[in-house]
Amino acid sequence: MTSTETLADGSPPAADRRRWLALAIVMTAAFMDLVDVTIVNIAIPSIQRNAGASVSQIQWITAGYALAFAAGLITGGRLGDIHGRKRLFLIGIGGFTIASALCGFAVNPEMLVASRILQGGMAALMVPQVLSIVHATFPAHERGKVFGLFGAVVGLGAVSGPLLGALLTEWNLFGLEWRPIFLINLPVGIAGLILGRRFITESKAPKALKLDLVGVALVIVGLLMLLYPLTRGRELDWPLWGYVSMAGALGVFGALVAYEKRKAARDGSPLIELSLFRVKSFAAGIAVQTVFGVGLGIFFLVWTLYMQIGLGWSPLRAGLTGVPFSIAVSTAAGLSVQKLVPRFGRKVLQAGALVMAAGVLLYIWESERYGLGIASWQMALPLVVMGVGMGLIVAPLTDAVLSDVPREHSGSASGLINTVQQMGNALGLGLVSVVYFGEIGDDLLPAQVGPAFAHAFPHALGWVAGVMGVIFLLMFALPKRPAQHVEGDGADLAVEAQEPELVS
Repeated sequence: MTSTETLADGSPPAADRRRWLALAIVMTAAFMDLVDVTIVNIAIPSIQRNAGASVSQIQWITAGYALAFAAGLITGGRLGDIHGRKRLFLIGIGGFTIASALCGFAVNPEMLVASRILQGGMAALMVPQVLSIVHATFPAHERGKVFGLFGAVVGLGAVSGPLLGALLTEWNLFGLEWRPIFLINLPVGIAGLILGRRFITESKAPKALKLDLVGVALVIVGLLMLLYPLTRGRELDWPLWGYVSMAGALGVFGALVAYEKRKAARDGSPLIELSLFRVKSFAAGIAVQTVFGVGLGIFFLVWTLYMQIGLGWSPLRAGLTGVPFSIAVSTAAGLSVQKLVPRFGRKVLQAGALVMAAGVLLYIWESERYGLGIASWQMALPLVVMGVGMGLIVAPLTDAVLSDVPREHSGSASGLINTVQQMGNALGLGLVSVVYFGEIGDDLLPAQVGPAFAHAFPHALGWVAGVMGVIFLLMFALPKRPAQHVEGDGADLAVEAQEPELVS
């Protein structure tokens, strides 16, 4: 994706009255994707109970989506640049709608996992086109207002997803249990498909990079070799092939690096621009994004299981309990970018890591002190502290990572930031087997399940606190005063790269 845009006939974009309708359509699609991530988390216990999903299947319902989304993001963006953003957007939203229907009508956990992977792959075609369409449709002087609206949509998605998921699960519409959380996408997706065909203007990049399907394949193979043993290892008593597979993943990633070097020398269009890693702040930022994704992947799944299975709360009560967290994230994110980072720079992000760690430690203390009798209002303080810490990190982090990246590489860098955050999220979800389910015994009696899930919660949160400590140290490699990327594709893609961080 590039800052130089042309329409399908080669002419420069011209502002027209339909652009606001096009904006509403693509933002609705972005909102649908944002909500879909958080709406599933809150329904996981219901899916486990009513669909008979195993522990590893629960993890793959969420991790499969994140993995497919991450693996396809850069390729999805390039396909839009080559073949047209409108065309790929329509393919993506149509495929996402079909995949949502397959999820909603899944007859067994295996079908649900496969449908979620398909849904993630379709999101990878749809989401990269959203901001590219905005960039091609709106003149430069209007984009600030547009990206402000997009930020509001991100915040609304973060807050409304858990509540919507809780309500749909709690209401049990037509006796469908958890299925409406997916089926609700059907009317939205169909409307987006019909209106998008009429009101979105086609655009392409004049000098689009070529596809790197071999690179994508190596990434997928390497991640599967790492994640599959992590999710299945405990159930299978950690067989030898699992350790061999995880070790082999390192070899696959090594082959990926070697191939990307050759690809860059041959045609200048690698999946991963390795030269970016010579920029210290970018390399450190990618590490921060990956580790941060791991921490969030662990926390959000474990938190949902703790409240609904450990404490026996309803989906609605669990969803309402998370509202203070979402509000704190959104509030702190706005304050961080507008007031704090311009004055204090990198220290704000590091303070965010420490504040979030403090919230996690406070949550551990409260969960151990109050046990199964803990109330929602008692969770409010640690959740607000955690939310403030997360908000201080997520909004300015992308600009900090991009600060020293050459302008001509800002698009590639932003896409990679988004990708590794999702990969970290998938890895964190895989690690739940180790850090959470590993503390829960096998063959529990029904009366023992709740206490076992609640007992394992502080142990998992200890890992999240450790992750925040690692992030704090890695942030010393970020620039003291991150530059603000406010124009061109750097700014546009910076918003895109922040999107999943609020909702993982």
